[in-house]
Amino acid sequence: MIVNAELYVKDLPGQLVGSLEPISVVDGNILGVVHNRERIVNHRICINITFEAEDDQLERLKAIWKSKDIIISKIGTAYETFTMDYMLIGDIDARYIERLINKASTIADLDGVEVSYSSKTGDYSKRTGMLSVKTKSQEDLDKLDGFLDDECRRSGITYVRGV
Repeated sequence: MIVNAELYVKDLPGQLVGSLEPISVVDGNILGVVHNRERIVNHRICINITFEAEDDQLERLKAIWKSKDIIISKIGTAYETFTMDYMLIGDIDARYIERLINKASTIADLDGVEVSYSSKTGDYSKRTGMLSVKTKSQEDLDKLDGFLDDECRRSGITYVRGV
């Protein structure tokens, strides 16, 4: 499984390496590290690590970190998301977009949706809406694409994928 951990280590030379080395000791695989020197609490620096490990490895790793006086602030599983941006052009408003997203969430597992749209001015009835959508799988993203394509065709909305 992919794990993300936020650790606090003493602000001393060698502490970064000392916090990473136990991951290799338990046969984990480091995917990414952010050493955030701006986040200091009680003379400890924040380190964010993403790595691969099995459940039994994780328990051993936690014990090693605790024995090294490394504070585990957060730890949990992480997962890959699949993001796509969509532009909708037509007679749309907040209610239309909300209904569209609610219906889409019954078709695909949406991890997150960000929405913005232009306001209506004058007699011009067309608005532009932007949707930035995250799913947990490519399959869900494909389902969402098909759903948006069908819905927009039915509603007379122009739909642009991958803006």
